[in-house]
Amino acid sequence: MSAADTTTPAKVPQPRQAPPPAVPDRTRRPRAEGGAATPWLLLAPCLLILALVMAYPLARLVALSFEKFGQPQLWGFQSPDWIGFDNFKTVLTDSEFWAVVVRTIVFAVGSVVLTMVIGMGLALLQQRVSGWMKTLINIVLVASWGMPVIVATTVFKWLFDSDYGILNALLSRLPGVEMIGHNWFASGPQGLAVIMLLVVWGAVPFVVITLSAGLTQVPKELEEAARLDGAGSWGVFRHVTLPILKPIIVMLTTLSVIWDMGVFPQVFVMRGGHPEAEFQVLNTYSYDRAFVINDYSQGSAIALITVLLLLGVVAVYMRQMLKIGEVE
Repeated sequence: MSAADTTTPAKVPQPRQAPPPAVPDRTRRPRAEGGAATPWLLLAPCLLILALVMAYPLARLVALSFEKFGQPQLWGFQSPDWIGFDNFKTVLTDSEFWAVVVRTIVFAVGSVVLTMVIGMGLALLQQRVSGWMKTLINIVLVASWGMPVIVATTVFKWLFDSDYGILNALLSRLPGVEMIGHNWFASGPQGLAVIMLLVVWGAVPFVVITLSAGLTQVPKELEEAARLDGAGSWGVFRHVTLPILKPIIVMLTTLSVIWDMGVFPQVFVMRGGHPEAEFQVLNTYSYDRAFVINDYSQGSAIALITVLLLLGVVAVYMRQMLKIGEVE
């Protein structure tokens, strides 16, 4: 037998087995001491200020809506009488109140639709201009947004003035159009349309800036893929851009409804502090009942009903904010 035959054969190493996957530690880590109370401590100053500023006026508003409170009670000649739901019955059975509610809803819906459409259009156009032009547009938007409401209302009064308004002069230059001396506030629909333009003009900058920031988060790869699949500009916007911007659009729409339902200074100042019946919205109607007719209890009841109407919109807004927080 040769030496080669007596050599012990080499052993082939066995393949190593992969280690078993680590089991995640599901035991809850103990919270840092005082961790649950820290957010409340940080929020305490803000909550205290809100309580001081809003708690008493809101409680007083609720109390007045259940009392008979007019000039005699204001000057102390008579004590307020508790009358329960009589103020609400009087308001809710008044046809004028429901006309004001319908007018307010139509005004708010029109303002919100115009604001969102114009804001979305300007935000999309901003994506197609150069950097310096975008900066210039943002400066103009912030400047118009920062203009006080009273100043903006005064400017619009000059623009639409029947005798010296620039708009009437420009429209009169068109062939066959004679607008010199035209009073835009002679009828309620025309006058409210002018006030609606004022509200939209003040709300569009915030919408444009917010939507422009949201458009920067739309992935370019998805847009390019949609175009390769044959989608046009409208198809890319509908199937790619719009779904990504949906949470922001819902949030902006809800906020716009809240703001436009609560419009007051634009109507009040535009009509010289005395809005006519066809210009009344809920807030001016409540003010008129309380401080012009001096029926503070009915004015409080109308204001409280307005708050209750807006609570549904606020609930939608809070639900959307919670959804955004869960996604993040």
